[in-house]
Amino acid sequence: MLAALKNKQTYIRYWASLKYALYVLTHPMDGYWDLSHEKRGSLAAANTILILTLVARIANLQYTSFIFQAVYWEDINIFLYIASIVFPLALWCLGNWGLTTLFDGKGTLKNIYIATCYGMTPYPLFQFPLILFSNMVTVEEGAFYSVMNVLALVWCALWIFLGMMQIHEFSLSKNVLFTIGSLFAMLVMIFILLLFFSMISQGISYFISLGREIIFRM
Repeated sequence: MLAALKNKQTYIRYWASLKYALYVLTHPMDGYWDLSHEKRGSLAAANTILILTLVARIANLQYTSFIFQAVYWEDINIFLYIASIVFPLALWCLGNWGLTTLFDGKGTLKNIYIATCYGMTPYPLFQFPLILFSNMVTVEEGAFYSVMNVLALVWCALWIFLGMMQIHEFSLSKNVLFTIGSLFAMLVMIFILLLFFSMISQGISYFISLGREIIFRM
C-alpha cells in the first residue's frame, strides 16, 4: 500500500514537472527562476523532453515530405544523427558549468542540464505539427513551413540563453559574455577530443604494425 502510494506521488511530481515546461515556455524569467530555486523541474522531465526532441528529429527524417527534405537512407547513420543532438548538449552543459563555476555562477551541472532541456521544448512542439503540415502543402506554400522551422530553433536558442541567465543570476551583458565563452569552451573540448582520439588511433596503428613485423620476422 505504501509502495503504491509512493509510486503515485512520484508519478504526480513527474507529471507536474513535465507540464511545467509549458509554463517556462510562456513565462521564461519566472519559470526558470522557479525551476532552479523552487525545484519545479526534474531530471526525469528533462530526459523526457530530450527523448521527445530526438524522436522529433528522427520523425522529421522519416515523415517530412520529400518536397522539403530529400533523405537518402543509405547515407544516414541514425546513431550519428542522435549524437548530433546529444553530443553538443553534453559539451554545452560541461563547458557552461566549467566556465561559470570559476566566476560565481549559481547553477550546478544538474541545473544547467535541466534548464537546457526545458529550453528545447519548442522543437518537438513545432516539429510534429510541421511534419503533418509538410505533407499537405505545395512548394509554393512551403514558405510558412521554413519560417516555422527557423522560429522553433530561434525560440529554443533564446530560451536556453534566458535559462542560463536566470539560474546563474547573471546580468544580460554578463550572460552574453559567458554564452560566447561556453561556445568557445565547446570548440576547445572538441579539439582536445579529436587530438586524443588521433593519438589513440596512431598508437593502435603503431602496435598493429609492430605486431605484424614481429610475426613476419618469426
